[in-house]
Amino acid sequence: MSRPPQAPRPAHLFVDLSAHGLGHLAQTAPVLQALRRRHPGLRLTLRSALPNAHLRARLGDAFGTFTHLEAASDFGYVMHDATEIDLAASAAAYRAAHADWPTRVAAETAFLADLAPDLVLSDVAYLPLAGAARAGIPAFGMCSLNWGELFAHFFAHEPWAPPIQAQIDAAYAGAPFLRLTPAMPMPRLARSLDLPPVAVPGRARPAELRAVLGCAADVCLVLVAFGGFAKALPLEDWPEQNGLRILIPGLGQNPRPDVADPATLDFSFSDLLASVDAVLTKPGYGTFVEAACAGIPVLYLRRPDWPEQDALIDWLHANARALEIDAATLARGTLAPALQRLWQQAPRPRPEADGAARVADLLSAALSA
Repeated sequence: MSRPPQAPRPAHLFVDLSAHGLGHLAQTAPVLQALRRRHPGLRLTLRSALPNAHLRARLGDAFGTFTHLEAASDFGYVMHDATEIDLAASAAAYRAAHADWPTRVAAETAFLADLAPDLVLSDVAYLPLAGAARAGIPAFGMCSLNWGELFAHFFAHEPWAPPIQAQIDAAYAGAPFLRLTPAMPMPRLARSLDLPPVAVPGRARPAELRAVLGCAADVCLVLVAFGGFAKALPLEDWPEQNGLRILIPGLGQNPRPDVADPATLDFSFSDLLASVDAVLTKPGYGTFVEAACAGIPVLYLRRPDWPEQDALIDWLHANARALEIDAATLARGTLAPALQRLWQQAPRPRPEADGAARVADLLSAALSA
């Protein structure tokens, strides 16, 4: 008697997701949603130091199950706050991470060989790419930046940097890299593929948001969002924002009537962003691209010496109403004049953002192979 045919084993994807801010999650979640629509039975193992609640909120309740390994294989850069890098601490962290690099790669290779995924996707750590190459597992890097380009920017002049740079570059060279528009230049990558923006704009619910905040229809709502990093704001020194309500997630106790913390509202971040009249932020992929795709004007504060930002800012000005403010304006809280200039700009056509579908097609083909 012949045995009945066995059901095919579900495809297994291992994703390594950087916790350096929330932009890496904003890029990766739409890709995973699109991929699961193509592979409903997909087995997903996701390694990230981001809290599970953050992952679930971005993936959505309908996404289904996944295994979360709460760990980090990269750190990106050590930050003083949302816009200021601690270069001394970052240099020390890189030197520590690479003090015995071959042993770290060997451990990662053994981990991936034991897990045995069909495919690895990294946004944007290079250790899993090195391990996947050694283990013979297909892999992709994906992001609008990579740590190798940033390491060269900050540390190329240091006498201790060349061996570390070579190890980073070799790890990234082990896999094709999916370069998501808008992206910084990546001349160090041998195999990169340019792809459209990745974003899933939220559902605009401005009337509902004003109702739950108790705001009149003529009050303008401004969301402050620094990509998951803290940014101290001297609210006690700000003038009263007449005609404005400033929304600061995670603020906690409300210190003044023109400021509110939307964290307790039944709004995802994407819906919140799509429902306000403007967002105040730093240059970052997730907020810039989602705001442009939702038609939300953007005030931004530059990040000192962050090489990715020029590409992001140029793209934003081409695709959205956008205006730069300086640190002194933010410290004084004199936002109204800048907001008026921002709102007087002519609206831009909303950009197409079908990068998630394009990436999902590539990953789907690799999984099927």
